[in-house]
Amino acid sequence: MARSQLKLVADWEREKEDRLANDLNRARQELLLNQQKLKGLYQYKREYLVQLKNKGKDGLGALSFGQHQSFIDKLDKASEQQNYAIHQSKRLVEHRMGLWLEQQKKRKAIESLIDKQQLQLKKKQDKAEQQLLDEICVQRFFRAKKQLNRA
Repeated sequence: MARSQLKLVADWEREKEDRLANDLNRARQELLLNQQKLKGLYQYKREYLVQLKNKGKDGLGALSFGQHQSFIDKLDKASEQQNYAIHQSKRLVEHRMGLWLEQQKKRKAIESLIDKQQLQLKKKQDKAEQQLLDEICVQRFFRAKKQLNRA
């Protein structure tokens, strides 16, 4: 494959890697947001239980207690759902991490191939230059020898 074609492929692979890195970062941000939401739910439930305990000291009717218990159950259900969202977010982060790492390997392999081609081209150029220098030296030698034979 021509060097310019490989450069185009490398640029394309680099752009793809950048897109995958952005996807990974968005998934990580979503995970953090879900974790913060769960933390908020736990904190709200603790505060609510403290308030319920304080109200309970003055006495609570059965209806009021049932309403409070129902609300606590809803908070628990919301926490379960948020835990599930965190689990899904973690799986998405892992998946996107794998895609990004795989793409990174592809990009590095292509860049390595480009480097190898550049090194081979440099060696070829160096060899051609050395042959040219050798030829010039040989010609100088024969000219000098020819001039010595004339004298």
